[in-house]
Amino acid sequence: MEPYGNLGGDSGIEAYEIGDDFIRGQFSSGSIYLYTYESAGSENIELMKGLANEGEGLNSFINATVRSNYARKEC
Repeated sequence: MEPYGNLGGDSGIEAYEIGDDFIRGQFSSGSIYLYTYESAGSENIELMKGLANEGEGLNSFINATVRSNYARKEC
């Protein structure tokens, strides 16, 4: 996983991993969630990838838009 930039300084995201059709996020609680095209929609996943790479806004987007639309909790 890549460390999340957290440019705003208050994100609950610590790290992420991007694949062709998914993004995996590790939260400050240690929990890891997998979001896929199938579970959250391709447009949302592509937006999440951009936010992850920018290092800002990912946690807010997850909370507001795809919160429970994860494929699985991995940890």
